[in-house]
Amino acid sequence: MAASCVLRAVLSRTVSRARGSGGLRRPFSSAQLGPEAGGRKACWETASAHQDGTEYHRRRGGALWAAVAFSLFSSTDEEKRDEAQRKEDEMILLLKKAKLSMHRGNLQAASTFLHQAVALAHQTHNNQAIIYTYSQMANLAYIQGHLDSAEKLFKAAMSFMLSGGTPEDDNAVIEMSLKLATIYAEQNKAELAEHGFRFCVESLEAKLEKHKELPEHEKTEEQEVLRKDTHLLLGLCLDSRARYRASMLHLNLAGQDYRKALDICRQEQGEKHPQTLVLMSDLATILDLQGRHDDALALIQQAVDLSHSTENPDRHVLLGNLAGILLHTGRLEDSVRFYREALDLAQQAGDQAAMEQIQEGLKEVKKRRDQERKQQTQE
Repeated sequence: MAASCVLRAVLSRTVSRARGSGGLRRPFSSAQLGPEAGGRKACWETASAHQDGTEYHRRRGGALWAAVAFSLFSSTDEEKRDEAQRKEDEMILLLKKAKLSMHRGNLQAASTFLHQAVALAHQTHNNQAIIYTYSQMANLAYIQGHLDSAEKLFKAAMSFMLSGGTPEDDNAVIEMSLKLATIYAEQNKAELAEHGFRFCVESLEAKLEKHKELPEHEKTEEQEVLRKDTHLLLGLCLDSRARYRASMLHLNLAGQDYRKALDICRQEQGEKHPQTLVLMSDLATILDLQGRHDDALALIQQAVDLSHSTENPDRHVLLGNLAGILLHTGRLEDSVRFYREALDLAQQAGDQAAMEQIQEGLKEVKKRRDQERKQQTQE
């Protein structure tokens, strides 16, 4: 969830496994685990955005400045400054290469660039670069399935942040805590996962309460931006915890979290925002699992109808979930119709995972039909 609301696979055990067949889950992508989760820049990028294209303060001026510089600095000092600048430029280039390699799927090359960059960051004692690079390395380790390494790297990044004076309730710290909680969830460390999610949610709720207490005349535009960012991050935390709870079949708790996340997304993003519709679909999945098929069908139908008026990249997922719920209510003909429409859109989008799930749904429909025919012949 959060600002750009690009969400994706933190938990490998999906609700579809609990359901057994029919429904789709949108992939919960690495974007949520990345340094720009939900559109919020990693603190290295935020604090140092000027490094991509803006000149640093270098020696400048004519002969007078050169004479003054010569009188103030020894050649050794100048050489040290030039060397530090060279290392910083090299480090930025390595980070760009790593990002490009990750985008192209060349993870081994990305890892090499990141290790070189973090070595330079330590040499130059650049804490912002260390934090950013560790977080990138952690993201990469997570993508590769190296959860223990990802955990250690996220903790290292957090340690540098906190030792540098970043408050414990800073959004950047909470976002990294959320990443750790999702890792614990995937490692089946239930107590640590629940504690992590609770810390994130309670910390953000407390920050939002403090903002409410501010007199109106003291609320600046900058504070409003922070409030919205904090609210959206809370929605992301609730969404992530809801998925974890659903995977543990704690359906009532999952439903509560989904409703809160949906309310936040509606408030901040609007009724027709793609993420709002995805959350409606997720909540419908929970209702379907609870046996509340009519409520689930009404909600997912509303999401599908709203998606008609927007270019929704998850429309095939919404249609797939609608087809799955129709399957569970016994409306097999309608289910097949929507599965086929979802399959066409999934093929156009190149969403292989969705295509596979839709095919499984169609197989389930065929199985149900065969069972019905068998019962009819027996009668």
